[in-house]
Amino acid sequence: MRERIDIAVVGAGAAGLMAAIQAARAGARVVAFDGARRLGLKILVAGGGRCNVTHERVDERDFCGSTRPAIRKVLSRFGVAETVGFFRGLGVELKREETGKLFPVSDDAGRVLGALLGECARLGVELRFPCRVSGVSAAEGGFVLADEGGESRARRVILATGGKALPKSGSDGGGYAIAQALGHSITPRVFPALVPLTLSDEPIGAMLKGLSGVSCDATLEVRSGTGKRLERWTGAVLCAHFGLSGPAPMNISRHLAAARADDPGARLVIDWAPGHTPDSIAGALVAAGGASVLVVLRAWVPERLAGGICGVAGVAPGTVARSVPREARRRLATLVAEMPVPVTGDRGFAFAECTAGGVPLSELRLDTLESRVCPGLHLCGEVLDVDGRIGGFNFQWAWASGFVAGRGAGRSALGSGPLAGA
Repeated sequence: MRERIDIAVVGAGAAGLMAAIQAARAGARVVAFDGARRLGLKILVAGGGRCNVTHERVDERDFCGSTRPAIRKVLSRFGVAETVGFFRGLGVELKREETGKLFPVSDDAGRVLGALLGECARLGVELRFPCRVSGVSAAEGGFVLADEGGESRARRVILATGGKALPKSGSDGGGYAIAQALGHSITPRVFPALVPLTLSDEPIGAMLKGLSGVSCDATLEVRSGTGKRLERWTGAVLCAHFGLSGPAPMNISRHLAAARADDPGARLVIDWAPGHTPDSIAGALVAAGGASVLVVLRAWVPERLAGGICGVAGVAPGTVARSVPREARRRLATLVAEMPVPVTGDRGFAFAECTAGGVPLSELRLDTLESRVCPGLHLCGEVLDVDGRIGGFNFQWAWASGFVAGRGAGRSALGSGPLAGA
């Protein structure tokens, strides 16, 4: 046995670093393990290198996965005000942008990571990386962790391994196996969330992919095979060479994937003129006087997209709008207000911002995030079945769950008896 420690944190990303800090502030000796060669990659790349630390308003309705009451209870222990105060205490001031997102005043994600690592150093948290924990087993008086350097014994373990999104950061799903080996279940489906969508080469898909770089606001809607409206998001849509990206497609991606898993006929529809219907669009074309179709459509969408819609509908862009035959006018109106999008899938975990699925919160004590099935084990962050929308919500979950798990583990470890054999 290499050594004995109070608390081992497995995974040193956002949630793991917060948990390590809180456990150390409680007075515990903490060692954090991470398999990545560079710590905090997700923090460094978030928000285009600026790190969207949190949002001005966060509540359980911004998340999916486990039940909202359970998510609310964890979030309430460490809210936005506490996050702002925590980082201010580390020398990182946050600023609010028009969207409600909170970024460091420096616009430098490195300052966020540096502050976390600096606090770990001040508190004596030992960071071991790259050092991948291959297994955790319960033992008398605590746990035994196996890694490349041998075995360590810890009173308590905090599992903060992340999900499977952005595997180059070290989040490769290995934490699920550790959780299962210790008695936990994983949701039946674990899949990418906040991920760009891929399109087929059908006329509509080919047209949208050919507009790479075009962006505008639109409303996206997931509909069941029978036409029932299941979910909708309004926001920026970015056409890309592979399909669709931007906030709205990425926010709705997990809802489309979940719907298709249960209903293969579920589909995505885009309203490029939010608030309008095919009938109102058709009426606008008729009432357009001598204006061309392109001019009319440009009231709602960028010119290149307007031209693409005309091409798919088989209508010359310069045609006088009121002279377009009824059937062609109906095709145009439908493509603007209810465009059926031929989604083939998504870009996978390598391009996803977070993971949907994981360990259910129902298996944890929500005041400490300690396992109900394996006492002494705490879990936090993306390994849990909680995923938020774009805008700093997943980081807020990391800070809140890391705080709860770290403080709970730290206080419990110091209150427990000595390790067996210590």
